[in-house]
Amino acid sequence: MKVKTILVSQPAPKTETSPYFDLAEKQKVKVDFRSFIHVEGIPTKEVRAQKIDLNNFSAIILTSRNAVDHFFRIAQEMRFTVPDDMKYFCQSEAVAYYLQKYVVYRKRKIYVGTRTFPELTKLIKKHKDEKFLLPSSDKLKPLIPEELDKLGVNWKRADLYRTVVSDLSDLENVFYDVLVFFSPSGIDSLFENFPDFKQNNTRIAVFGNSTIKAVEERGLRVDIAAPTPETPSMTMALEKYIKEVNKK
Repeated sequence: MKVKTILVSQPAPKTETSPYFDLAEKQKVKVDFRSFIHVEGIPTKEVRAQKIDLNNFSAIILTSRNAVDHFFRIAQEMRFTVPDDMKYFCQSEAVAYYLQKYVVYRKRKIYVGTRTFPELTKLIKKHKDEKFLLPSSDKLKPLIPEELDKLGVNWKRADLYRTVVSDLSDLENVFYDVLVFFSPSGIDSLFENFPDFKQNNTRIAVFGNSTIKAVEERGLRVDIAAPTPETPSMTMALEKYIKEVNKK
């Protein structure tokens, strides 16, 4: 069956240069975007119950833009003035760049990883005497605490935000040829919104091994998977699939 419509389970891109727009134009398909999950801040009262005292930390480990937003939200709500000599360890350049929303970049001690968390730990290792705070969501990849424990550094996790299922009830009678997922949480949202979901002719595209596993555990079929050596991005995987099925 040909592909004419795609639903990507993420917010619409904020720039006009997204590869999804190129895909839609080149392959003459309709691409829609919708967040299947969203992030909500954990109230300060619940954060205090985790026995978090921001005065006790000299360094912050930031793995995402959400972590940045919610660290500074909690700091403000707790009336904590973040000291100028606080050290920031950012997982990627994108996270470090986003930090500028809250601090004067050139006046702060900011250490930037190249993309993955194990790569960031090489920088953390050089500052083993710091007391690290890890602002986190309620769903944290096990790799992160494992890597920090392996280093033997003094660190504490603070759950500052949580992943929540979005209401998709308006999509009940809307059908797409391809559904695109990037996390197990997206699959959970699908079934929480539509417990009787049947795949039938819908193709499912997934990114990452944990998402593939979540799809298969629900008894669904993975039709398009990324990343692979041939298709390292989701848009490349979609384009390859669409070219194959739409020319038949």
